[in-house]
Amino acid sequence: MRLRRSLHFVPGANEKMLAKANSLPADALIFDLEDSVTPEAKATARFDVCACLGQKVSGNAQERLVRVNPFESSWGKEDIAAVLKHDCDGIVLPKVHSHACVEDVRAFMEAQAPEKAATGTLPRLVLIGTEEAGAVFNLPQMSVHPLVDGLTWGAEDLSVSLGSRRKRNGQGDYLEVFAFVRSYCLLAAKAAGVQAIDSVYTDVRDLAGLCRESETAADMGFTGKLTIHPDQIEVVNAAFTPSAEEIEKAQALLIAFEENRQLGKQAFRFEGAMVDVPHLKRAKNLLEIAEQIAQAKT
Repeated sequence: MRLRRSLHFVPGANEKMLAKANSLPADALIFDLEDSVTPEAKATARFDVCACLGQKVSGNAQERLVRVNPFESSWGKEDIAAVLKHDCDGIVLPKVHSHACVEDVRAFMEAQAPEKAATGTLPRLVLIGTEEAGAVFNLPQMSVHPLVDGLTWGAEDLSVSLGSRRKRNGQGDYLEVFAFVRSYCLLAAKAAGVQAIDSVYTDVRDLAGLCRESETAADMGFTGKLTIHPDQIEVVNAAFTPSAEEIEKAQALLIAFEENRQLGKQAFRFEGAMVDVPHLKRAKNLLEIAEQIAQAKT
């Protein structure tokens, strides 16, 4: 899977931000045709985003995704049809409520781009599957679709569906129902073997709060987080990047496992604590992420 620590929304109707996007340090850019674009500007934004997709940037390894409008909306099918004509790494699909909805999108894409379907090069899908209360319980079924490689959640639309007065308590932590959906999204993604991407942090001035939430997300097992302001990107990247100390400890643990394996041991004491196979797997996963980040910098 591609490195996705930060996935940054770029408003499709904002020419200045579209022009600046390739210079941002985000691992992935999400050109947005949905919530950041007024109905009157949908067609123009679609044209401008497709123009961006058609522009190759030498040496730029950023993943390029497009958040289309909901498939069943007035613009969704036109968005997808237009995007398929260009070089797009993936489609972020909002307002998904069932596995059948994902399957309808797959069938539409195959009809629109049969050559890509035949060669297995259709864009991958990142689902936003929690924007309606009832959709939450379908997350496991949605996530296992073969075209899906990422799952995220949205607190804003969910709060509207629930009729919530607020999403967080006085300390800035998610209220119980939102914390549950966040965890359920993570579990569904991991069970399906796709990337779990944490939702946006809307207070763009509170970088300390963003840092805490991002570090918690990384500790939980999320692979990255959505961002909505350029200042958020480096904070998120740092939170999802293993520290030098963590890398050193993981390397030492792998050496210790090999030494103990030769002695016939698979559980042993390491730095004062007992370790076994799950600790080995976590160390390997951390080093794989560190290697991905190192390769992305070269």
